[in-house]
Amino acid sequence: MLQRFASRLLLASTLALFAQLALTGTTFGAVPNPDGLAAPSGGPSGHGGGDGGGGQARAGFDISYPQCGATYPANPLFGIVGVNGGKVFSANPCLAGQITWAGGATGQLYANTGNPGPAVSHFWPSGQTSPRYCDPVNLDTADCAYDYGYNAAQDSYATASAAYSQLGLTGSPSSTRWWLDVETENSWRSDTSLNIAALQGEVAYLRDVAGVARIGFYSTQLQWNTITAGTLAFNANPSWVAGASSLKAARDRCSRPAFTGNVNVYTQYPYQGFDANNVC
Repeated sequence: MLQRFASRLLLASTLALFAQLALTGTTFGAVPNPDGLAAPSGGPSGHGGGDGGGGQARAGFDISYPQCGATYPANPLFGIVGVNGGKVFSANPCLAGQITWAGGATGQLYANTGNPGPAVSHFWPSGQTSPRYCDPVNLDTADCAYDYGYNAAQDSYATASAAYSQLGLTGSPSSTRWWLDVETENSWRSDTSLNIAALQGEVAYLRDVAGVARIGFYSTQLQWNTITAGTLAFNANPSWVAGASSLKAARDRCSRPAFTGNVNVYTQYPYQGFDANNVC
C-alpha cells in the first residue's frame, strides 16, 4: 500500500521535516535489512502518542513488500504489515520477517482488496455455490462479487497463517487486528454496489470463518467515495485514514468524521521515507 501517499507528498513534507528535526533533535533510525528479514527491534517501550512539545514522538509504522531487501523503521511504537504483494491473491515474500519486526503475534496485518470483475480476473468464482451462488451464465452479480471478496480474504488469511507457522508463533492471525486496504489503484467496478458486495465478502470470511474480532478499513474519504459511494454499510468497523502530509495534519484528521461512519483509529503520514501512523 502504503508508500504511494508518502511519494506523492515527499516534496511538500521534506522542508517541514528538516525544520522539525533541527528544532527537536529527534531522529528515527532504520534497521538494515539486506535479506528481507527484520533485525529484532526493542519493541514498544510505553511512549504515548503525543510528544507534549510539538515534536515527533515515537510512532507506529506500516511496511510491506516494497520494503523487502531494504530497511525497516527501528523500534516502532507498533507495526502493521501488509500480507499481500500489492493486490489480492498475491503474497508478500517478506511477510514472516516483517511480522517479526512488528512484534510477532502482536503485530497488526492488512490485506489488499479489489473487484476486477469476471472479464478481467483469473480468480473469478464461476459456479461457486458457497457462501453464495455465482451463476456461471450470469457472472457479473453481487453474489459473485461477494464470493470473490470472500475468497480473497481466505487467501490472505492462509498466507498469514503460513507465516505464523513458519515463525512458530502460538495462536493464529485471528487474534490480531486486520485492516482491509481500499484504494483506487487496485481494480474496481464502476458499479459501486458490486464493490460493496466484494468488501462484505472479505469481512464475512475474516469475521465469521477465521474468527477475526477486530477488522477495520484503510482508505481516504475521496477513495472511499469513489469505490463505495461513501457507504455506511461498514459503520461497525473503524477507519485508518491515509493522505496526511505531516504529523500535524495527521493529528488534525483524527477529529474528522470517519469514512466508515465509525471512529478514526490511526492517521497516516510520511516520515523519513516511511509510512508513520498517529494514534487518534
